[in-house]
Amino acid sequence: MMLTDLPSIHDAFLSAARRWPERPMLNVLPGTADVYGIDAGEITYGAAEAKISYMAEAFADAGYLPGMRVAMLLENRPVFFLTWLALNRLGLSVVPINPDLRASELEYLVGHSEPALIVTVAARQEELRAAAQAAGLAIPVITEADTPPPPRPSSVVAEALEGAAREAAVLYTSGTTGKPKGCVLSNTYFLMAGDWYRDLGGIAELTDEGERMITPLPVFHMNAMAASFMGMLSVGGCLTVLDRFHPKTWWEDVRASKATCLHYLGVMPSILMKMEPTDQDRAHFVRFGFGAGVDPKLHGPFEERFGFPLCEGWAMTETGLATAITNNAPDRLIGHSSLGVPGPEMELRIVTDAGADAGPDEQGELLVRRAGERPREGFFSHYYKDQAATLEAWEDGWFHTGDIVRRDAEGRVFFVDRKKNVIRRSGENIAAVDVESVLMKHPDITAAGVAPVPDPIRGDEVFACLCVEGGDADTARAITDWALEQMAYYKVPGYIAFVDALPLTPTQKIQRAKLKQMAADLLAEGRAFDVTHLKKRQVA
Repeated sequence: MMLTDLPSIHDAFLSAARRWPERPMLNVLPGTADVYGIDAGEITYGAAEAKISYMAEAFADAGYLPGMRVAMLLENRPVFFLTWLALNRLGLSVVPINPDLRASELEYLVGHSEPALIVTVAARQEELRAAAQAAGLAIPVITEADTPPPPRPSSVVAEALEGAAREAAVLYTSGTTGKPKGCVLSNTYFLMAGDWYRDLGGIAELTDEGERMITPLPVFHMNAMAASFMGMLSVGGCLTVLDRFHPKTWWEDVRASKATCLHYLGVMPSILMKMEPTDQDRAHFVRFGFGAGVDPKLHGPFEERFGFPLCEGWAMTETGLATAITNNAPDRLIGHSSLGVPGPEMELRIVTDAGADAGPDEQGELLVRRAGERPREGFFSHYYKDQAATLEAWEDGWFHTGDIVRRDAEGRVFFVDRKKNVIRRSGENIAAVDVESVLMKHPDITAAGVAPVPDPIRGDEVFACLCVEGGDADTARAITDWALEQMAYYKVPGYIAFVDALPLTPTQKIQRAKLKQMAADLLAEGRAFDVTHLKKRQVA
């Protein structure tokens, strides 16, 4: 059965629950349970259905209606998915919140998305109440154990749509020219993702005989929601979500989960390959890994050492899996940043800076759309409150990805770089302008420019050039401590250099290429303060 024949994500779940009620749906390993203070073990589809039904009735009794949104900061706990399904049953949408976000970021996200309710872990309640108050909204903030109170007045904010076109989630991306954008995602977006993963095949073939997937990736990302969760839902599989990636216990967790497939980001294979080989390296049930960004030099050696293939793929929050590109063919090219050959369901163009279609092996920006009469099917619906950005992204009827790629004579696509001003650190997209806007709130900083510098493990690290009178090592540390309270730890500069001026255009905009070179030179000359050791997740 095609999930896209159904009207909602909850209906897709219900179909799986009725077919496989005794199968495990979600699994919590002891290590994750200890971190969160929750029970370890499996939750079957049947047990999940009963829990979801109870939760949905409680929300309905409290007055929650289609068109409302509920923001959720629930970390990587299974209750995230159960709450999402309960709300989806009622026609509501969810706004997942990155647990690493801090004061100014939370204020923006809450104020921009306008939720009717916030559900969070107990340790973050007061912080989110403060964010809602700062945003000027009287939003109730509860834990998942609380009975839902009435929703915030006048909180029906989503478009009045029916069936699979109805809004299911709003995911916030890294804004490249301003604040993060809210990607409005429909039920169709997620249903198509489940069908796509189930039918992918090749080295990433899924069956309906009891797949088990493990992922350490955050559940507020489209990867976990659209690929991991919907992929397992489509085949009646079991999803194990870790609290995060723990290199020392990773293979123990993989074995304990009985995973048949796993999800990864490029930093993970690099770290795992640095660990000492053991006779347990192949002691697992994994048939394939699915992810992005593996170091080409390590791709082949990783597969040889650990005994399973890595399926590299490309997608964005905006595109979902409607036009994903994957290197899933059995005869795929390994070790060359190859994304594989695009499937017949998508159309693409590679456009040079001159606006012409690129020739074989010529670099250009990747433009994509769905093949057929509905080119936007399965994509994001729009950027919330930003029609101009939506129109710009879909200029001339193509979605402009901002990624630079090339295509060889055999039709294989290769990732080259990002056209957008984004720093890619350990799988997280960080908008330089977003970090700069937060830094400029510091009373001692008169100008701030942020650029990427290479990091051997994380890909990029954040480098900040700051204009501060009398800046020294103590100033750098104080600014770092302050920044950790204002934004997600991974966005905070790992290197700080104090400069007299930033390279600017005649219209006073930062010259990004020159700033990037300035950062590289300052780092090479030892004129930057290394504060990477201070960049740690903040504990509430």
